[in-house]
Amino acid sequence: MELEQTMAAILVIEDEKDLLQLIQHGLMKSGFQVEIAANGRDGIRKFDDGDFDLVITDYEMPDIDGGGVARHIRATRKQDTPIICISGAPWLAEIGQFSIILTKPFTMEALTATIRNNLPPSR
Repeated sequence: MELEQTMAAILVIEDEKDLLQLIQHGLMKSGFQVEIAANGRDGIRKFDDGDFDLVITDYEMPDIDGGGVARHIRATRKQDTPIICISGAPWLAEIGQFSIILTKPFTMEALTATIRNNLPPSR
């Protein structure tokens, strides 16, 4: 079962380039399939075009923020996709839109544990 979980496809949406690359590298090293987007608009496009087991999105981003990303996902046929919000200002995030809110800064161990705890049972 652990092997199945590490094969999960994850979309990471983060506008801070260095953090995006760090998360991508860490998750790939943990065995996840990772697609990245540098903003909410690109993230929504990739979500609509892809098949992801889980989405990680920053909350505070220009143009379309994490709340906009979550509202879009919740309005699609893939509305049950778990969404992890990462934010330095977690009090801004709309709690009902996200599966969980992870406060920045966080460790890769905390992020991977949060992912595993929020993946659908079939993964």
